[in-house]
Amino acid sequence: MAAWVPKVFWSAAGTLALDGGFAVTLDGRRAKTPAKAPLVLPTPALAQAIALEWGAQTGVLNPHAMPLTRLANGAIDKVAPQRAEVAALVAAYGGSDLLCYRAPAPIALTARQAASWDPVLDWAADALDVRLLTGPGVMPIAQPAAALARLDATIAALDSFRLSALHDLVALSGSLILALAVAREHLTAQAAWALSRLDEDWQIAEWGTDDEAAAATARKQGDFLTAARFFALCSG
Repeated sequence: MAAWVPKVFWSAAGTLALDGGFAVTLDGRRAKTPAKAPLVLPTPALAQAIALEWGAQTGVLNPHAMPLTRLANGAIDKVAPQRAEVAALVAAYGGSDLLCYRAPAPIALTARQAASWDPVLDWAADALDVRLLTGPGVMPIAQPAAALARLDATIAALDSFRLSALHDLVALSGSLILALAVAREHLTAQAAWALSRLDEDWQIAEWGTDDEAAAATARKQGDFLTAARFFALCSG
């Protein structure tokens, strides 16, 4: 028996201003999340972008063509009920941030890491009052407690929607600092993604890549750019 797939039953998607948010409507009826919660967004820009995803659907619903909706659903159904736990999970990346771990060799790679990553760590020290330490190899680096506490407070202050987007930015890049640089508009998403791939790109230049790995990287990059866009839409 073929698996059931949802069909598009609406002809027009729109938005509706509410007290405390903006709903997505389907032929005038308010859309809901997979957990049956109202799909209510924090900004008109995000609601409009998500309504466009719904409006572009024809025939059979294709969730893969609705990345902003997926993030919004996750923020409402998964992140909001356990926001403190998710915030702690995201903040924990500060103790093992990608930018802090440097290759002991070759010297050319070490120099490239320093030239590319040190300016972002300097930005974090100035803009976030967070100075993280760096070191060679993969052994854990004990970061200053005060710096980690400030990161904890920064993440805890985010609402569920921004936290959902930041979670993806961090998980995909391996760097809380890069994610915050995107969120604070210090770096473009494209630039941050390139910085997160510095080691991998070095290996590719040395040894080449294969089609499967390249396809997986492209999917992750797309998800990273979507998360950055979602975060920006939450701000206006």
